[in-house]
Amino acid sequence: MSTVFGQVVKRREDPRFITGRGQYTDDVQLPGMLYAAILRSPHAHARIIGIDVEAAKRAPGVVAVYTGRDLAERMGSVPTAWIPPESDLKTPPHRALAVDKVRYVGDGVAMVIADTRYAARDALDLISVQYEVLPAVVNQVEAMENGAPVLHAEAPDNVAFHWQIGNATDEVFAQAEVVVRHTIRQQRLVPNPMEPRASVAQYNPATGELTVWVTSQNPHIHRFVLSGILGIPEHRLRVVATDVGGGFGAKIAVYPDEALVAFAAMDLGRPVKWTEDRREHFLVTTHGRDHVEELELAGTRDGRIQAIRVRAYANMGAYLSTAAPGVPTILFGLIVPGPYTIPYVGVDVYGVFTNTTPTDAYRGAGRPEATYLLERMVDLYAREIRMDPVEVRRRNLIPADEFPYHTPTGLEYDSGNYHLALSRALDMADYDGFRRKQQELRAQGRHVGVGVTTYVEICGLGPSQVAGAVGFQGGLWESSTVRVHPTGKVTVFTGSSPHGQGEETTFAQIVADKLGVLVEDVEVVHGDTARISMGWGTYGSRTTPVAGSALAVALDRVLEKARRIAAHMLEVSAEDVECEDGRFYAKGAKSRSVSFQDVALQAHLAWNLPQGVEPSLEAQAFYDPANFTYSFGTHICMVEVDTDTGDVRIDRYIAVDDCGRVINPMIAEGQVHGGIVQGIGQALWEGAVYDEQGQLVTGTLMDYAMPKARFFPNFETAFTETPSPHNPLGVKGIGETGTIAATPTVVNAVLDALAPFGVREIQMPLTPERVWRSIQEGGQRS
Repeated sequence: MSTVFGQVVKRREDPRFITGRGQYTDDVQLPGMLYAAILRSPHAHARIIGIDVEAAKRAPGVVAVYTGRDLAERMGSVPTAWIPPESDLKTPPHRALAVDKVRYVGDGVAMVIADTRYAARDALDLISVQYEVLPAVVNQVEAMENGAPVLHAEAPDNVAFHWQIGNATDEVFAQAEVVVRHTIRQQRLVPNPMEPRASVAQYNPATGELTVWVTSQNPHIHRFVLSGILGIPEHRLRVVATDVGGGFGAKIAVYPDEALVAFAAMDLGRPVKWTEDRREHFLVTTHGRDHVEELELAGTRDGRIQAIRVRAYANMGAYLSTAAPGVPTILFGLIVPGPYTIPYVGVDVYGVFTNTTPTDAYRGAGRPEATYLLERMVDLYAREIRMDPVEVRRRNLIPADEFPYHTPTGLEYDSGNYHLALSRALDMADYDGFRRKQQELRAQGRHVGVGVTTYVEICGLGPSQVAGAVGFQGGLWESSTVRVHPTGKVTVFTGSSPHGQGEETTFAQIVADKLGVLVEDVEVVHGDTARISMGWGTYGSRTTPVAGSALAVALDRVLEKARRIAAHMLEVSAEDVECEDGRFYAKGAKSRSVSFQDVALQAHLAWNLPQGVEPSLEAQAFYDPANFTYSFGTHICMVEVDTDTGDVRIDRYIAVDDCGRVINPMIAEGQVHGGIVQGIGQALWEGAVYDEQGQLVTGTLMDYAMPKARFFPNFETAFTETPSPHNPLGVKGIGETGTIAATPTVVNAVLDALAPFGVREIQMPLTPERVWRSIQEGGQRS
């Protein structure tokens, strides 16, 4: 029996992209369209004394000008959609335009609507705003100190929430043979997808219907939230996400800008478009990471980790973005024990307001932060007890026969063979051989290092009951409709909203595998709330485990109905019909068969259907997973450090990942490649920096270093497969594994190379200057 599940199939999405025929939000053109531009605060913290917009209103081409006071009673506040339990969460109002006070550079102050983009931008210069500048605070630890500037009256100590979990006590650490203490800063990152955020809105006053095209990873969530902000019923609001040029988590959130565009379209009765420029993206689109973490690890002299304890200070920025509180709590705190049998874990998280851009999910969202601190601490522990870091990991990895495995933080890991992934990666890297070569090269004055990360991640986000228990203000199930046309062609409507992950191809492979049709005969429709009943979005590596499983269930229902019709056509019972390669056979008589296309036609003609079988061949499924899925793996990196300049060269990078059953190895490998690049970007180059006045000094691509293809060797990748028992496809997520594992892998490699200099830590990113200074400050070579 032939199958396309597990085979390389070229991405069906790519031809339209590489030939310039993609349809992005900014490509939407509507008759009579107006353009929006938003005036943004140049100050990180200031009172608004007055705004004069009269000159802007008189400018050529200007149709309307709005301020925060104009909209205060006409638009709702932008809400937070994740309220972690027992966290005493403070949710100050977040207005679409600031009314009395601005709280970060980029906070919206006024909006101009004009008949051209240029007229709207020019009119911004004619708006006069009088500010009373206030002191600013950008560091989350400093923001909690007495006397720090207060952003919101609702949070006088600037603490947005305080969340704790775990069982690690002072007594555990007091009795330990070895305790390693360390403080880590995980810097702030800017997502920088290819396509910046954009929105187009059109209102039909005759029907009261509003259509919003938006760069979204979750159109139905956008519809749900925008409905509340704008006061328009959901059934009259349509949200469309066209080709979204990358998201990386930044397009999960519902932003004030999108609500402003929709409001203006309703108010003026004409379509309105807004597209951010790259400078606006740096200032306003949510940032990622930005943690300060105080760490303790307890263990024995023979390499057994007994406990880990974390106190994390998460910088939330000026407001709480859509999913922001859940990132440093649920997605971070629960996965801190990682792939190890650590009996005692303690996590204590403070979410803090500062005069900076709000933070939210960024590829990996909490899992990279947890993996980084854990893997750095394992290396520091190995150095303390003078044991090879691989051996420490080997002694603490969860054995394959202990799954499902229950962690001290309450998770149940579904399946895994962590030792197999580690062994495979070590073999690919020739780890022992590298260690011998390392000693030879050090004797020659060359400094090479190897970093190893063993990780597990929580992904395939669901089930909904758990989502509710951890404070997520929505569901995490997915829907899928499979519609078979009279000719046997198939259209799939999926509630997920892929934006680069390749599901237009992999979902077609699932259909082709189940029904025996050709991949090219399958159309996958997504990203339109008018065509798809419901969906909770694409993030947290959940699309294939959850939406793919909904598709699998719907396909089984289609196949069962098709089998009954085929049995009727073959004049046998349904139990006596077999299906193979798109044909239905009577058992033991392959000469008697009908094709899937024959059955599809008969289902639609309905001339002679079995008793009780309705016409058509279509099924819908709503799938709520029984548990999360837990991808895992081992990554290894070899580097060489130029001690004269501090430059880091990556010589080899090996990744062995396990995402359960692999549908398309090429697409899975591509997801790993992209993730590795983003993870290494954090390790070596990227970082958003604010000065003491709250000005973003890395606010352009001239100041913020992005990774480039020439920086990397060819990645060496492989997969192991331990199917998840929690979904019908046996799949797990793959979109974030590279980002989760790569950052600590590279940093561990660099610090391994610099071990002879006594260098214990370098703050990310490991720029040549920082590496060089650490060598100078680390003392004489030992």
